[in-house]
Amino acid sequence: MTPAEAPAADPHAGYTTAPAPAAAADAHAGHDMSGMQTAPVTAPAADPHAGHTMSAAPAAAADPHAGHDMSGMQTAPAQTPAADPHAGHNMSPAPAAVADPHAGHDMSAMQTPAADPHAGHDMSAMAGGAPNIPTSVDAVGGRMVETPPPAAARAAPDHAADLLFDPAVMAESRKQLLVENGDVRTTAVLIDSIEASFGDGEEGYSWNAQGWTGGDINRFWWKTEGEGAFGGQLHDAEVQALYSRAVAPFWDVQAGVRQDFRPDGKDTTHLTLGVQGVAPYWFEMSAAAFLSTEGDLTARAEAEYDQRITQKWILQPAVEVAFSASDIPELEIGSGLTSVTAGLRLRYEIRKEFAPYVGVEWSRSFGDTADYAKARGDDVDTTRLVVGIKAWF
Repeated sequence: MTPAEAPAADPHAGYTTAPAPAAAADAHAGHDMSGMQTAPVTAPAADPHAGHTMSAAPAAAADPHAGHDMSGMQTAPAQTPAADPHAGHNMSPAPAAVADPHAGHDMSAMQTPAADPHAGHDMSAMAGGAPNIPTSVDAVGGRMVETPPPAAARAAPDHAADLLFDPAVMAESRKQLLVENGDVRTTAVLIDSIEASFGDGEEGYSWNAQGWTGGDINRFWWKTEGEGAFGGQLHDAEVQALYSRAVAPFWDVQAGVRQDFRPDGKDTTHLTLGVQGVAPYWFEMSAAAFLSTEGDLTARAEAEYDQRITQKWILQPAVEVAFSASDIPELEIGSGLTSVTAGLRLRYEIRKEFAPYVGVEWSRSFGDTADYAKARGDDVDTTRLVVGIKAWF
């Protein structure tokens, strides 16, 4: 054998190593290897782990060619190994890799995934890319631009069903539909107050009630009110019969007659024209003018409001003012503002249809009307405690 080159310095010299495993028996021991050509042995590359404690590394496997004369085999020059990227790192044993659950299985029978049916299609208009439909956000002022209807839409009759059925039959059907759904007849009775009053003078009673019967647009209304003294005479009473027509939401115009009854026989008949309804913020209001058969013109206006304290307790302020266009001596009424009455009533709704109440009412006469009151010995300014009930059905 050709003498080998001097071995490189042992990189592990001075380190304590575990005893190396015994070398396997040389399969070529005793053979004459002098005729085999061998390439010069290349010096081994520097050990990248020099200086590292290798006690934890597993023992190298036995060299199967140990003891063989390899000089006659042609080998390519060994390349210098690349630098170890983990040099200087703690190389404790890494966790064992998870076993492949399909190791050893025949996977040839597995089905390949089906072809994508949408392959090559333009999917940009699908969810996530909705079509560009204009909305109010795109319009000036936040409102969509309204295009006028096509001319053909105005060429047809007012009711499209007339194109398929006899117009006379359809007109009769629409009239019946209006009767059944838009012309419902209703009747109601509203007792605004039946009360007793207690003050410095005589104790008295009074009432104020009204009701209607008819549809949503045209109705017949009746109204009545009056007052008297307990154990005494009836002071006055009136009854009105009115035709009422709705002219706006919550507002009716009323016209009719009013008849006054007095214990002295001075009964009077008036023509009546007025308005009644609910103002914004739920103020219930009414105003009317009265023209008597004697040519006397008077007017009256009322307003009230229900202030809910709870679902059962309701506080109701109310005010009434009266006017006269001229002096009416036989009725002891002066011209101008004749009287003002204001009240505050607290009621408890036992049911929506029935509510007792207690309150206070103040009234005052003005002008010549106050002079007539003084002349007959009555107070111009009075305050009374009132107790009564409010109901409707």
